[in-house]
Amino acid sequence: MRDTKPAVFWFLVLLGAAASADAPIEGHDYHSFANLDQFRVVHLDLALDVDFKEHVLRGSATLQIKRLDPHATQLVLDTRDLHVSSVTQQSSDVTGATSAIGPMDAIWVSRPFQSGRTDPILGSPLIIELPRSVRAMEFIKIEYETSPAATALQWLSPQQTAGKKQPFLYTQFEPMGTRCWIPLQDTPQVRMTYRAVIQTPDELLAVMSAQNDPKARHTGEFEFAMAKPVPSYLIALAVGDLKFKPTGIRTGVYAESSQAKAAALEFAGTEALLQVSTKLLGPYRWERYDILVLPPSYPGRGMQYPRLSFMPTILTRAGVVQDLADAVAHSWSGNLVTNATWGEVWLNEGFSSYLESRITEAIEGEQVSSMEAVLGLTSLHEEMTTPIGAVDATDRLLTVDMRARDPRAAYTAVPSEKGRLFLKYLEAKVGRDRFDEFLRAYFDKFQFQSLTTEQFLAYLEDNLLAQFPAAVNHSQLMAWFTEPGIPADALMPASDAFSRVDMIRAAWLANATPFPLDAAHWVPPEWLYFFKLLPVHLSTLQMTQLDRGLIASRNRSPAVEQAWLMLVVQNDYAPGFTRLSAYLKSMGRIEWAKALYVALLQTPAHKEFAKRVYSEARPGYHSNTVTAIDAIIND
Repeated sequence: MRDTKPAVFWFLVLLGAAASADAPIEGHDYHSFANLDQFRVVHLDLALDVDFKEHVLRGSATLQIKRLDPHATQLVLDTRDLHVSSVTQQSSDVTGATSAIGPMDAIWVSRPFQSGRTDPILGSPLIIELPRSVRAMEFIKIEYETSPAATALQWLSPQQTAGKKQPFLYTQFEPMGTRCWIPLQDTPQVRMTYRAVIQTPDELLAVMSAQNDPKARHTGEFEFAMAKPVPSYLIALAVGDLKFKPTGIRTGVYAESSQAKAAALEFAGTEALLQVSTKLLGPYRWERYDILVLPPSYPGRGMQYPRLSFMPTILTRAGVVQDLADAVAHSWSGNLVTNATWGEVWLNEGFSSYLESRITEAIEGEQVSSMEAVLGLTSLHEEMTTPIGAVDATDRLLTVDMRARDPRAAYTAVPSEKGRLFLKYLEAKVGRDRFDEFLRAYFDKFQFQSLTTEQFLAYLEDNLLAQFPAAVNHSQLMAWFTEPGIPADALMPASDAFSRVDMIRAAWLANATPFPLDAAHWVPPEWLYFFKLLPVHLSTLQMTQLDRGLIASRNRSPAVEQAWLMLVVQNDYAPGFTRLSAYLKSMGRIEWAKALYVALLQTPAHKEFAKRVYSEARPGYHSNTVTAIDAIIND
């Protein structure tokens, strides 16, 4: 008999199992000081000067704030290492001409403010004293300057860029780094519109996750507007020697001048991919979708902002569809509908992983999509097999208690890959067509909103599962949220292509066959899977054959190249060290570069090579990469 208790009941059971503290976790963001029950920011107006010499932004943030409590006398905002020089408040309602930040002839009155005690994770609350009022809106202007050490602001020297002539700035701060450069309510629960005026050196171009003008000239002043409400972590800025190249009616690429032409070729399929996505997910609500290609020193993965995805330098063509599919998927999952707390990041990442698979399948076929899913499952298994004690068992749940913890710890394979499996499970239970209808209705219902897992489960129950009572019972559903492992009835991805790769690898290792000629046509997932199960040590003949196969391949992605170079180091394959040196001098991604340096440092001969290459590569690396590798190279 089907359990008829509502989803909310079962989710409360989940919360009791997952959290030990007395305060309820659902709906409350423990990573913000903001008093959201009294005030809510609805619009932000930025006016900032970019100072490359001092590595600071200085100017003002004017907040339009909805007053929820007429008796409240303190507005609390989130900051980290900001130097606030003044706070003023619009004194009273004034009739006459208005702008986005209130009446243009308003009088601004100074207000007392102070910074509260600094928390190592959260930063410092900015506490502003305000009089009681029955006004619906308050307008607060904060004059401030950022710190040169602000972790959300990445200041690159010319040597760290592709062009080597001009400096570069970009923001990178998910999940909670916006407070490093803007004083506001830094929580995904609060969505706001914004405008900005950014002053830069005349020779540089500024872009933001907002309405950019592809025809903008280098005048030293740039205006931006985001008319759709977004959470604070999706406000992004970049400044550099940038050029724009169109790739479609509503798509294009911003890249350094020296890379603009190649970047446009690499992402030429963006418009077609966006069209496929809208057929699956419904209307694209952000008008344009552009890409910013970051300099080679960029140390991480891409960041998917509204209207403008920040992408690492790839410029190999291989694997671009998967990277783009993930980026575009976030235009719906994460940007359009956002997790309300960082312990529920699966609502962003799990949905995006599932949607990426669907988009990839529509463009490159089910085989490539299934291979990506298998590799994702492998990552999840590695996460799940970490001994209990090394991690908290509750971290293997989809919804995690992140109180008193850095929210970056929530970004593991669990929310993305277990979330993908959960949604694939629902699809299989009710059928793809019905699940697609549910997805489109879900994005329509919650567009431009932030929601909790509880809200999602209630909506799922009422708008999908109630229509198919025999498909999933409550125990099956809640197992995904109450059990740290993968439920027994999960639909596990498989790939016939990988079975073929297994046979080819086994025969080649047994010297039964030469390295296959058709490997030249393998896609990156096939290469990565082939490498993953190779023994550490190979013969010189095997390394030579593998080298020739890779050279002939038209699908060598940076990830594939890194996997090959690990074998080069482990087998002391001399012909590969020239490519290894070039790779380390051009690739700034921390996880890939650090792994290669760690492997090199295992033997005295390779250690000298590592130090020599690093001394040449270090000036072009991002500071985060330098910090990570400095710690091991001189140990």
